[in-house]
Amino acid sequence: MTLGRRRPRGPVLVTGANGYVASWLVKRLLELGIDVHGTVRDPRDPARTGHLRTIARGRPGTLSLFRADLLDPDGFDRAMAGCPLVFHTASPLIVRDVDDPLRDLIEPATRGTRHVLEAAGRTGAVQRVVLTSSIVAIYGDAADLEQIEAGRFDESHWNTTSHEGHQPYSYSKTLSERLAWKMAEEQNRWDLVVVNPGLVLGPGLSRRTNAEGVLIMRDLGNGAHRVGAAELEFAIVDVRDVAEGHLQAGLVREAEGRYILVSETRSLIEIAGILRDRFGDRFPLPRRTVPPPMSISYAPLRGIPRAVAKRNVGYPLRFENARARTILGVAFRPVEETITSHFQQLLDDGLVSAPRGGRRGGKRPSP
Repeated sequence: MTLGRRRPRGPVLVTGANGYVASWLVKRLLELGIDVHGTVRDPRDPARTGHLRTIARGRPGTLSLFRADLLDPDGFDRAMAGCPLVFHTASPLIVRDVDDPLRDLIEPATRGTRHVLEAAGRTGAVQRVVLTSSIVAIYGDAADLEQIEAGRFDESHWNTTSHEGHQPYSYSKTLSERLAWKMAEEQNRWDLVVVNPGLVLGPGLSRRTNAEGVLIMRDLGNGAHRVGAAELEFAIVDVRDVAEGHLQAGLVREAEGRYILVSETRSLIEIAGILRDRFGDRFPLPRRTVPPPMSISYAPLRGIPRAVAKRNVGYPLRFENARARTILGVAFRPVEETITSHFQQLLDDGLVSAPRGGRRGGKRPSP
């Protein structure tokens, strides 16, 4: 299949431009000579935007930063002016220990999506919106796979089991994506393409991230699972491949619908094995799995409700990624490369404690 790509005539907007995935997307756009309008909470905060300015230095594309907030209904109009392509990546990411699901997750996610898409409706230049959703809008818990006849989740599936009291982050992503599709269907001027990444790992361009992948890898390296790992599986994708998936979702003319961005699935104990193969026995990585009843019993100590653990511990995860490979042309990196490069960066940043006498080594990825 020969696919056409269209270069946007004008700048493109990336919301939440200083985010983990968005920073790599901004880098790719600038490398292609595409001008970027990026929204952030405070463009003058060097701790949050300094890496973006470093990325932009010497690139053929130009970067302009704008102040915007998900809860401000008029906050995106100025940044979106003249943009034929909008990447809406900004959304709250809190998986553990959520204090108020409605306030902290659901309202920012849904209102932010509404505000960005309403701004797209007011901006005549906009032709396509690419929305960052998640595989958790496709499924709620790994146990849901038992109801899927094909034995793997694909883009036709929707999360129907999460709610405000159970997996609220997954519920917020599901609600915001459904809202986006509803708003897209109510007009015919711009089209919507959605990407649904799995657990995003790999090197970041900024040290400031509280992504779930960082917490999982940090816990492994610092010995939180030294007694044993729960029987949990994760659908892994490299942050650089997620950025590429976004880029192609915006540029490929034929792109439409949803795209699962998942490379491969690995269990917690398999991730530990990959790290041991690369870094040796210098870290207190688990060597065995813990029986599901014990994992479920101790789940609350890790900020995971027992009800969530019951529907995920011991269940396999499988996804179909053919649409992303064939239509978007994403060539997913091997998970071994993703996992080891991510862990090396955590070492470099001091988020994982190198054992006494251990060598840190390695370098941060060049922006």
